[in-house]
Amino acid sequence: MATEDTPVEDDGMADWAEALMEQNTAETAAAATAKNESGGVLSGNATPSYSGGTDTQINDINRVLDIPVLLSVELGRTKVPIKHILQLGQGSVVELDALAGEPMDVLVNGYLIAQGEVVVVNDKFGIRLTDVVTPSERLRRVSKG
Repeated sequence: MATEDTPVEDDGMADWAEALMEQNTAETAAAATAKNESGGVLSGNATPSYSGGTDTQINDINRVLDIPVLLSVELGRTKVPIKHILQLGQGSVVELDALAGEPMDVLVNGYLIAQGEVVVVNDKFGIRLTDVVTPSERLRRVSKG
């Protein structure tokens, strides 16, 4: 249980959830304004809404926010015969197809979502995203595969 003395470790998803909630709040406010201007519920005319409640949308989004996915960063690839793999030992070098300084691919469950560059933060490796695949492009790629 977290107290004020012990900081709660942020899992990185809090920002996503907050952004989704802000977007949903803005959409709800815009819908209410449009309904008020068109003589809907807010203007006194009782017209039922069949477009689906935003509470349902929030619950649907919340269901997927906690699903764990595998995020990986790919340095490069190469094809090697099995006989070379069996000869590998400590100190062996495997040449990859990526060039030094080239952006690395960021994959979620095997699907490319971004590219970035390696950074070191607090003695740990990280990746700074330099190019993010648009959501529509991601959906297009997933539907192909």
